[in-house]
Amino acid sequence: MTDHLLSVTLRLPIARPRVFAFFGRVENLARITPPELSFRARTPLPVVMGAGTLIDYTIGLYGVPVRWRTRIVSWREGEEFTDEQLHGPYAVWVHRHRFRDDGKGGTIIDDDVRYRLPFHPFGELAHPLVRRQLRRIFTYRTEMVKQLLGAPRGADRDETVRFDEPTSVAPEHSRT
Repeated sequence: MTDHLLSVTLRLPIARPRVFAFFGRVENLARITPPELSFRARTPLPVVMGAGTLIDYTIGLYGVPVRWRTRIVSWREGEEFTDEQLHGPYAVWVHRHRFRDDGKGGTIIDDDVRYRLPFHPFGELAHPLVRRQLRRIFTYRTEMVKQLLGAPRGADRDETVRFDEPTSVAPEHSRT
C-alpha cells in the first residue's frame, strides 16, 4: 500500500497565540476551505478542542456529498495538534499542524499530511488528480488564512508546498 506525504510551510508576521487560536476553532475550517468543496461542520458548535475530540463534517467531492469524521489524536495547546480521519474519502489521512515562533514575532505553520488513497492499487490512478486538488486546497487555505488574520501583502514569500515521493507500508502496519 502506498502512503503519500504533503508538507506545507507558511510564515506569518502574526504572533503564535493568535494563529493557534484561529486554527483551534472548527468554524474557521469552512472559512479556509475552497467554496467548491461545500464544507459544512456537522458537529454542533462551538467545539472544545483537545485530544479525543471528534469532528464530523461534510464536503462535496465533484458534487457528491461525502461525510468525514476526524479525531484529534494529540493536542499541545499553542504548539501543535494532529487530526486523523476515522471515516471519509481516504484510506488514511493523518494531518499534523505545528506552530512555532519565527524569531521575529511571527509564526511558522508546518502542515504535514500523510494520506493513502482508497481501493489500492486502482486508487493510485487518481493520484495526479488528488494531488492537484490538494495543492488547490492548501493554496486557497493559505490565502484565506492570510486574509482572515490580516497578514500584509507579500507575507507569502516563505510559503512552500511539497509532495514527497510515496512510501510503501506493509499491510500489518497500515491503518484503514
